[in-house]
Amino acid sequence: MGIYKKLKNFYKKYQGEKGVIGFSEKSRPLYYFCVKKSDFPVVIVQYAIHAREYITTLLALKQIKHFERVGKKGCVYFIPAVNPDGIYICEKHNPLYKANANGVDLNVNFDAKWGTGKNNVFIKSASDFVGECPFSEAETRALRAFTLLKQPKSTISYHSKGEEIYWEFFQTGKRRNKDKRLAELLSKETGYKLKSTPFSAGGYKDWCIEKLLISAFTIEVGKDKYCHPLNKSKLKQIYKKNKNVIKVITENV
Repeated sequence: MGIYKKLKNFYKKYQGEKGVIGFSEKSRPLYYFCVKKSDFPVVIVQYAIHAREYITTLLALKQIKHFERVGKKGCVYFIPAVNPDGIYICEKHNPLYKANANGVDLNVNFDAKWGTGKNNVFIKSASDFVGECPFSEAETRALRAFTLLKQPKSTISYHSKGEEIYWEFFQTGKRRNKDKRLAELLSKETGYKLKSTPFSAGGYKDWCIEKLLISAFTIEVGKDKYCHPLNKSKLKQIYKKNKNVIKVITENV
């Protein structure tokens, strides 16, 4: 069974709050699930914005169930597959595909120093194409609108691979110190190292930090030695390291 079909089946059966934040370029619904333990803090967690990193969608489904059991505070919105069209292409045609149906890398399509990343490209590609302009794609516009609507205190973006956590995007002073403290808590929980990415731009994390002035983190799951896309057999060890990440954020942000 394909990843998106598993997500659709999960959506049909889910008894809690759920909905659609928008639609992909090929009109596939972008599903969300809300687990609410208290009104605050609001947190958004998004997954599989890169097609070949669809193992994070499966992680999302496990984290939703786990946070339902162990969460004590917070209102958390889970978006398990921001790029369903790309996942389809990855599963059916090109296992290394990262982009959406238009050949745009969604995680360089946000308005945060857009087009200045070291690896950015400016033609349609399986990866790294920034798009014609910030928010040129249906998926990034939907995620932007949903984020502005819910006004989260923090966001987490799940990617693969490398077992690293990115938390910086030119913030300074007290904001930087606060964000680093939270990143260190995530590092302690997962065992993943903190990593700087000074030559990247245009990501969802970057936009959240620069434009919304909130803490935002990218978590790369899976050992770097693994090949893309990560084999589903790796999910168990990935989940073990990440199952309490949402609880850590909601209790410390």
